[in-house]
Amino acid sequence: MEYRFARRMKHAPKSFLEELFRVSRDPEIISFAGGLPASDLIDVKGISRAAGDVLEEGGREALQYSTTDGYLPLREYIASRYRKRYNIPADASEIQIVNGSQQCLDLAAKIFLDPGDGIGIERPGYLGAAEAFSLYEPEFYPVSLGGDGPDIEEFSAMIRDFSPKFFYGIPNSQNPSGVSYSSDTRKAVAECLDDSDTVFYEDDAFGELFFDGKPRSPVKKHLFRQTIMSGSFSKIISPGLRIGWLFAPAGILKEFNVAKQAADLHSNFLSQKILSRYLERTDIDSNLRAICRRYGDNCRLMCDLLDDLFPSPMSHTHPQGGMFMMATLPPKMSSMKVFSEGIKEKVAVLPGIPFYVNGGGEDTIRLNFSSAGQDQIREGLERLSTVIRRLV
Repeated sequence: MEYRFARRMKHAPKSFLEELFRVSRDPEIISFAGGLPASDLIDVKGISRAAGDVLEEGGREALQYSTTDGYLPLREYIASRYRKRYNIPADASEIQIVNGSQQCLDLAAKIFLDPGDGIGIERPGYLGAAEAFSLYEPEFYPVSLGGDGPDIEEFSAMIRDFSPKFFYGIPNSQNPSGVSYSSDTRKAVAECLDDSDTVFYEDDAFGELFFDGKPRSPVKKHLFRQTIMSGSFSKIISPGLRIGWLFAPAGILKEFNVAKQAADLHSNFLSQKILSRYLERTDIDSNLRAICRRYGDNCRLMCDLLDDLFPSPMSHTHPQGGMFMMATLPPKMSSMKVFSEGIKEKVAVLPGIPFYVNGGGEDTIRLNFSSAGQDQIREGLERLSTVIRRLV
């Protein structure tokens, strides 16, 4: 039988992650290709206690249907953290709970995009966003990403010439590059958008993971009514709970709520209640300090090894936080060749190609430093160095 799929499926890029997951099943492979937080830093006992309390004290309610916008105490917690951490006038009514912040990408595209509409995106940009947006058949307008954020001249010209529905960016510890916008770039982005009707989509999955523990002012603080901001508990508590959120103006949340209700009625209510109870009794800032110390140590080790073990000219970014960095390979070296040869040496990296919506990235690789231990990082980069020196 010939299945008559929707036209949009022809626009969905083939995901490289399927191949990545296939090869990473080999327990002998040291993988820098995924995006997992450190499993041993997940507070299993604390979450278990919170789950037990929720089920014992109000299990019938927690196991029922709930409202689309999400559990109010959890939304109040998120809004309170925005007020305390960033001095942003956030209210629980502006917060929508979602099944992981990845769902925000799909639903935002669903409410904003008709086929052919424009989207601005960083170059390189997050591949999960490009995949989610592609199903709605947009036109992508990538803007070059430098060491302190998007090129402002390119950004301004793109907004002026193409007036995209929204620009999607990750100002804090960007995936894949690890780059963070400077404070001047954040203000400049807001100024460029201020006279336009383009929304800024601020993905803040890594905003709590700066190695120095200091918060960076969101673009939303400078462009409050024109910015939607997504966040996630996946990187700081547990990805398995699948709880994220959208922080947006009422006019946008109204449409987002309609799309969310049609998609799944509401996010996992049991997870919301367990998470809310966990946050009530946990010093989350203490946990975050431990996570940031670990990731900072791993990142510095990876940077040092890349400098010491690898041939010149090969460069890499220097993240201030998050979970990823990007390396540029020696001239004419193929990232796909590095990937395939790396698998033979039992080390996995993610080629940069999927992060470039209009082509490019053949000479770049993304490296994750959050999930591997330091001994694995040393051994894995030794293996990767062997591969690259062989290909030079």
